[in-house]
Amino acid sequence: MTITNIPRRYVIVILTFICTCVCYIERVGFSIAYTAAADAAGVNQSSKGMILSTFYYGYACSQVPGGWAAQKIGGRRVLLLSFLLWSLTCAFIPLDPNRIGVLVLARLLVGVAQGFIFPSIHTVLAQWVPPHERSRSVSLTTSGMYFGAAFGTLLLPTLVKFRGPQSVFLTEASLGAMWSLLWFKFASDPPRSEHPKATASGFGESLLPMKGNQKLKVEKIPWKRIMLSLPIWAIVVNNFTFHYGLYVLMNWLPTYFELGLQHSLQEMGSSKMMPYLNMFLFSNIGGVVADHLITRRIMSVTKTRKLLNTVGFLVASFALMALPLFRTPDGVVFCSSVALGFLALGRAGFAVNHMDVAPRYAGIVMGISNTAGTLAGIVGVDLTGRLLEAAKAAEMDLTNPESWRAVFLIPGLLCIFSSVVFLLLSTGERIFD
Repeated sequence: MTITNIPRRYVIVILTFICTCVCYIERVGFSIAYTAAADAAGVNQSSKGMILSTFYYGYACSQVPGGWAAQKIGGRRVLLLSFLLWSLTCAFIPLDPNRIGVLVLARLLVGVAQGFIFPSIHTVLAQWVPPHERSRSVSLTTSGMYFGAAFGTLLLPTLVKFRGPQSVFLTEASLGAMWSLLWFKFASDPPRSEHPKATASGFGESLLPMKGNQKLKVEKIPWKRIMLSLPIWAIVVNNFTFHYGLYVLMNWLPTYFELGLQHSLQEMGSSKMMPYLNMFLFSNIGGVVADHLITRRIMSVTKTRKLLNTVGFLVASFALMALPLFRTPDGVVFCSSVALGFLALGRAGFAVNHMDVAPRYAGIVMGISNTAGTLAGIVGVDLTGRLLEAAKAAEMDLTNPESWRAVFLIPGLLCIFSSVVFLLLSTGERIFD
């Protein structure tokens, strides 16, 4: 079977999966490469936290503009342009911990470029994927993040060891260029659906000018209703918490292994990729279970979203708070795998929910929601560095679990709070026409 014989929506979903995979190879790769270079240069933890969090400032600024741009000119075009921008930045910027200004500018540019990606992806998926396939399609697409993180965590430390930190940047740029070629060749805008049920659910709406004499109806985006909607705020709160936990672990787990456990990542073999592989697995399990419960009418969309979100976040909360109690690499890998796996399961609740409540404005709602998630990255990554510096100032060694307790307690408590918010405020019904 050639790729031309595969249904086009499946090609789109596969390509968006690869897209998120490459994006997270870049994010994990920078953390690994910069940590190695910064430790060799004697950079302190607070300064590391500042550089690692710079990406999220740019990322936050472009989330809502990304949703707006995808709505106006099409997610396919915006996705291609953003990928090319961050790939070129990685290709030409040197990784030198002493050139702080250059690094800050580079991470801001990469953050701005990648901020357009997820709103564009969700605009594309809302147009291409029918409602009964949305949970597993979104879950597969977003699971690319975790597969990419696992792949990067497994291979990039070895690349740094033998080829140096700069080689990570060049590898990421090459992957970005290859994906851009695939997207340019195989992606397209969706055909407009004439089926009334499909149109009512937001499926098959191209949102772009039509050929011939047909005119596109330009609709005003209901910004005020979106911003005042309690179900939207339930999504926003949970996105913030999910990314707080994810970004803290993604950016600081290498430091926890190196300084907290005195154990090198390069010596851990394939076990260091298990937390992200677990996210990949549980994300897809959540999508399949959600679609099964909904299509077989075992549970309503609202109850399905609330069930998976609650189970995922509550289990993750206990695993996060227990993490400092584990003092061996295998124990930390197990505990972080449980935490990240169940956070990923929860994505079958809140992360698909914007397509339920506002399929026509999925990219915009995703942009707003992901802005909150990005702010979590700014706050969480930077705050963690400050907490560790405060622990050192209090003459607490970073090998002491007490130095790390607050680092993991905060996301654990946020998970409990967010699950309650989603239970009380969310809905699976369409609330925006």
